[in-house]
Amino acid sequence: MAADLLPLALSRPNEALERARRLLADDPGPYAASLARQAIGIVLREFGDIEQAVRELRAAQRLARKSRSAEREADVLATLGVALVFAGRTASGRTALNTAVELSTGLTHGRILLRRGGVLLVLGRHRAALADLNAAISVLRVAGDLLWEARARTERAFCHLALGALARAAADLGRAGELFVQTGQELESADATANHGVLALRVGDLPAALGHFDAAARHYDRLGAADANLSLHRCAALLTAGLPEEALAEADEAIERLLGTRGQRSKQAELMLTAADCALAAGRPAAALERAEGAARLFDRQRRRWWRAHARLVMVRAEFAAGSPTGALLRAAGACVRELAALSSPHLPLGHLLAGRIALALGRTRVAREHLTAAARARRGGPAQARTTGWLAHALLARLEGDARALLHACGRGLAVIDEHRGTLGSSELRAQATAQGAELAALGQRHALRAGRPRMLLTWSERWRGGARGVPPARPPDDPDLQADLAAIRAVAGRLADAHARGLPTALLQAEQVRLERAARARALRARGDRIACPPFDPGRLLAALGGDLLLELVEVDGGLHVLLCGGGRVRRLPAGPLEQAARQLHLARFALSRLAHGRSTLAPAALLNQLESAGAELERLLLGAAGRALGDRDVVIVPPGRLHGVPWSMLPSLRERVVSVAPSAASWLRAREPGADGAGVVLVRGPGLASKGAEVPKIAAGHADPVVLEDGTATVPRILAAMEGRRLAHIAAHGTFRADSPLFSALRVDDGPLTVYDLERLRRPPRQVVLSSCESGRGAAAGADELLGLVACLVELGTAGVVASVVPVNDAAAVPLMVSLHRELRAGAALPAALTAARRECAGDPVAVATGWSFQSFGAG
Repeated sequence: MAADLLPLALSRPNEALERARRLLADDPGPYAASLARQAIGIVLREFGDIEQAVRELRAAQRLARKSRSAEREADVLATLGVALVFAGRTASGRTALNTAVELSTGLTHGRILLRRGGVLLVLGRHRAALADLNAAISVLRVAGDLLWEARARTERAFCHLALGALARAAADLGRAGELFVQTGQELESADATANHGVLALRVGDLPAALGHFDAAARHYDRLGAADANLSLHRCAALLTAGLPEEALAEADEAIERLLGTRGQRSKQAELMLTAADCALAAGRPAAALERAEGAARLFDRQRRRWWRAHARLVMVRAEFAAGSPTGALLRAAGACVRELAALSSPHLPLGHLLAGRIALALGRTRVAREHLTAAARARRGGPAQARTTGWLAHALLARLEGDARALLHACGRGLAVIDEHRGTLGSSELRAQATAQGAELAALGQRHALRAGRPRMLLTWSERWRGGARGVPPARPPDDPDLQADLAAIRAVAGRLADAHARGLPTALLQAEQVRLERAARARALRARGDRIACPPFDPGRLLAALGGDLLLELVEVDGGLHVLLCGGGRVRRLPAGPLEQAARQLHLARFALSRLAHGRSTLAPAALLNQLESAGAELERLLLGAAGRALGDRDVVIVPPGRLHGVPWSMLPSLRERVVSVAPSAASWLRAREPGADGAGVVLVRGPGLASKGAEVPKIAAGHADPVVLEDGTATVPRILAAMEGRRLAHIAAHGTFRADSPLFSALRVDDGPLTVYDLERLRRPPRQVVLSSCESGRGAAAGADELLGLVACLVELGTAGVVASVVPVNDAAAVPLMVSLHRELRAGAALPAALTAARRECAGDPVAVATGWSFQSFGAG
């Protein structure tokens, strides 16, 4: 029947389109034809060409008038009004909706009030929208129209969200979801799932939000429908998760899809604004400004004042991030604040914070004080992100007032809010990325300690954030059979890819399948929940007592400069070092030269290249350690570098070349690694496929241990390796390693059934006490968040492994064999892992390649 087409258009759009066109082919009367054209217009409005939708709806209006049904004409006119607003013709759309309201009566009147309220919501006129929606719900509830009541409650929920009434929004969304299921509306049931994700995101439950969005995406895929709103919601979640580049890519892809289908211009403008936010969070202010200006122009044409105000806020933020502040920029920020206040925007605290920052930079202290005081009120309640904004404003205000106690209190409270948020996350990636939100709070504490000349305080504030993500219980993926199936499928595809490469066969389809599976596995892992256990505060006194006669060197970056905190002998000293950027450039050159020597890829003789490396090591020491290199005496050293410097081959540095050195992500993690663990028993040795050395060290090492478990030649599979590693004293894995800078938790060791990834290792409940990874780049990590690290070694240290030996550059497989054999001989003699590696280097120092190989391996943790 023709009357069934309208509900079908938002339930099963493809079926509605097919049935409507079939009906029109039978040349129906004007009333039925009007219904068919309206259904086609709705499907095109939501999922296709918005201009074609307008044309179909105008034809439906003409047919409705021809049918002489005023109610039919009013209903079509309301649908047309919504489409015109979505197409960017706001004035015409609102006129059509107002006319439809005047023409309609009874149930149709309630439905049209709903549509007008929805348009007012899109335009950012929330209180006017609320009035229409309240009236609509009253009419629809009395009439028993469950479907339209559900739609009205959904729109009203978003009004409540915009006005900060979260409990009311939750109640409306819950009831709407029940009604959509009850009425069999498949598409709108998917919308309801996505809407629950929006609510979860607003209350700070990121794992739940991601779960709802993924479920909605699967539902949309089953229906063959793409939804721009879901892209907007996912971008917001990815931004909250600290993944701005991914959010920007998603926003740009959604914009391209809309442009390709000539879809809703209203959604195009919203996506452009979202993309601007993402670009700004990714540190790309020029790109942010370009997108925000484009969004503001579209919102202007569409007469969407609320949205235009938010686009202007992003424009001011981008200009402030891009260069020196000006009086004109401060005036623009003030105008933004006034407009946001008039609109009751939840972003008002962010606007006040921005205006306060600009005023501070210009020396306008009175204006800064006013704005920061207003922004600081947000610390008292609301989502974690808003409270963090409030505490940051409070800290800046305290700095302005010269109140050191209030400054440190505000920084500590702000970081505690983020700790609370991070405790809800079960994904190690999200935990690390979440620290970015507190980077400025930690930096304020560091700057104060540096200005005050208090090295111990500087150490405390550096540790307060550096070890934060590693201070909570270890992140493990959920016991999800679908996740395990995805990881197993990834291994299978990796094997087929290797075979196809070896045989010269096409690989594009296999690579696409690998990407799809990796995305699915990562999405599942991101939804894991944390256990909200807080980490204990860092105690410098406990660190100094644990060091005994040894030294810990914590490298701290403050405003681009490196400082070495020399901890030992009962005190903490600060010594200046070089600029971080210069050190990072020198590190890149040194790693490149080290890899060339290890693999014979230089026109220089090995001895000459080794001399160059020694000079490069001396320059690295000057930049990284400064005068601290001359203050080490003959003591063992623990080094805690910033995330960007975790790939340093520290043994290249002259003062560390013959010294026992271990590397740790933070002083707190080093202390945890020294704690007595469960007594592990036995040794497991793994030999992976495809090594140039054929894993020759494994049988030699096995000969020196009593009853080792040896996995090789088809038995070195991920399930067997993980089972064998549980509770062991020592695990040695000889396998090719791959570091994935694009997705560090897919960094892997190649074993018999494919890649052994970080996601796999996270499933260990009792990791080995010591792990040796004699594979390329297995010690590399990716800096994340404020100053965290992601990768194979970071995972093992977080899980509780006391010490790991791994390489930070690609190594020569053959040259690694004698080094590994010597390392195990020293371990059997009772040496700790860092001392065993130092002794093994000395034994294998006979030629330049052996020296380069020894320098490539580092000891991580506490041994």
